Amino acid sequence: MNSYAPLAPSLASQLPQDPWPAAEPVGAGLASERPALQVQNLRVELNTGADIIDHINFTLAPGEILGLVGESGSGKTTLATALLAHARRGARIAAGRIQVADASLLELRGEALRQARGGLIGYVAQDPAQALNPALRIGPLLLETLHAHEPQLQKNAQQQRLQQTLIDVGLPGDAEFLRRFPHQLSGGQQQRVMLALAFVLRPRLIVLDEPTTALDVSTQAHILQTLRRLCKEQGVAAVYVSHDLAVIKDLVDRVMVMYAGRIVEVASRQRLFARPSHPYTLGLLAAIPDVARQHPLQAIPGHAPAPGQRPNGCAFAPRCPRRTAACEQAEPGLQTLEPHQQVACLHPQLEAPAPTAALQVRATRVDQAPLMAISNLNLTYDRQVLFDLALEVQAGECLAVVGESGSGKTSLARTLAGLGDNASGELSFEGQPLSLLARQRPGTTRHRIQYIFQNPYRALNPRQTVAQCLQAPLEHFFKLKGQACRARIEAALQRVALPVSVAAKYPHHLSGGERQRVAIARALVCEPSVLICDEVTSALDVSVQAAILALLKQLQGEGMTLVFVTHDLGVVRAIADRLVVIQQGRIVEQGPVDEVLDRPVDGYTQSLLAHTPRLAAAL
Repeated sequence: MNSYAPLAPSLASQLPQDPWPAAEPVGAGLASERPALQVQNLRVELNTGADIIDHINFTLAPGEILGLVGESGSGKTTLATALLAHARRGARIAAGRIQVADASLLELRGEALRQARGGLIGYVAQDPAQALNPALRIGPLLLETLHAHEPQLQKNAQQQRLQQTLIDVGLPGDAEFLRRFPHQLSGGQQQRVMLALAFVLRPRLIVLDEPTTALDVSTQAHILQTLRRLCKEQGVAAVYVSHDLAVIKDLVDRVMVMYAGRIVEVASRQRLFARPSHPYTLGLLAAIPDVARQHPLQAIPGHAPAPGQRPNGCAFAPRCPRRTAACEQAEPGLQTLEPHQQVACLHPQLEAPAPTAALQVRATRVDQAPLMAISNLNLTYDRQVLFDLALEVQAGECLAVVGESGSGKTSLARTLAGLGDNASGELSFEGQPLSLLARQRPGTTRHRIQYIFQNPYRALNPRQTVAQCLQAPLEHFFKLKGQACRARIEAALQRVALPVSVAAKYPHHLSGGERQRVAIARALVCEPSVLICDEVTSALDVSVQAAILALLKQLQGEGMTLVFVTHDLGVVRAIADRLVVIQQGRIVEQGPVDEVLDRPVDGYTQSLLAHTPRLAAAL
């Protein structure tokens, strides 16, 4: 077993300080205190004995924020939950030490451990809608947490703590707000309530597991700004789990990159973005779309090995362009390159990577007549959500539709696909009138406009194999069966770069990227002219996202028309030809994507751009 050198406890105090607005330096006023978190030789393994993570060593100072990044399967969520002395079913914490303040967490049992979870360590989950108790109002929910962990607090002290915490996270503390249920709050407000639940007990460490993945860019920016301010003001150390380096660039003090259950690189934020050294880190950065400039996205080939299937030597070697025979002989340990950087690689990148050339400005498509056109579109649920929208989609283009959550962009996309009720307006397709309801469209047209949903796991029937999922539309639209049906299924899978063997698998056997490719294949078997993509990459790893975007660009090159709904302007820069910006059910700006992103006119578009993470500025 190779020995991984633990990170020096003094490393956090050596980090260069940046002039962060409205934030104090790391651990300001707390430098004399002991580390907030020390992790030594941590190992989590399956019941079979195969390790999920191993050789994990690092230290956090009070007020320091660590970004924990890597693809799905890298072990970052396993590490995050292990910091709460928890392992998922079928796994166990086999070795190591986790010290939070004065408590050795893995030695605690029963009530002492329950008090530590919340009192010493706060946790913010990815999906607040599932994490918050839907039967409890916000006020009682917060008070219940205080009662459980600090019953000695007097009633007036509890009210003061509650009010101050709500102010700290940017929520109103009035009685009307405290009477609301979680479902009556926006996604951003729900996530702020999660922050309040974590900070109300004044913990020493907070663990955040992808807490902004489903949020629009403006809400995400506000949540991250609130988190950083609270950590610095209260001296709370934080571990922020993410698959996207661009999101954490302006938040963290240090970045730890994980791959196949090991730490492969750890560096100060400044050092990692200026001079990444591990080939895996370089691959993650090359796969991230950037709103500041269009550049070719490069997916990392292959997949991370599952626990128990790690190859000999370096686990990343099969996917690494720098590998040599020596990489397959011994597993590399962390070596110090600079005072603020350690890397586990025999052939690290020692110089700053050369910047990639920006792609040429895209030519604006000019067609005689639009493929699809909608006018005077109004849509009402319990309230009106779309107001007199007019939109044209040109044949062969990729039209991006962007806006914050609740802006109406998904409602517009569903209406184009015929999935929205209570809509009024005029829709045409290839110059002919088309009903706003799919069930009233002629069969010869219905299959030509296909919708790809955001969550492929929920969109695919878990009780059907991939072949059965793809067979259903073929039987419905084309009455195909037998060999002709199998041939179409195999052709569709090959078109989305999936092996034919996938046809016999169920959705739960596939990765997130593979499931999304199956969802695209299910749309392609219908021989569509238009693909409407609703946030199809929002929950994917950046490398998988790059591969899906490349696939969609390839389909567009073959003549497919794309309507791409997203809140990620970096993705828009990478894939779209034209951009439509929606605010509160109205189009506020539209035009060629480079023109709108480089020279926005409307204040709302300018605000979206200001809150979008930018990678180029860091490199």
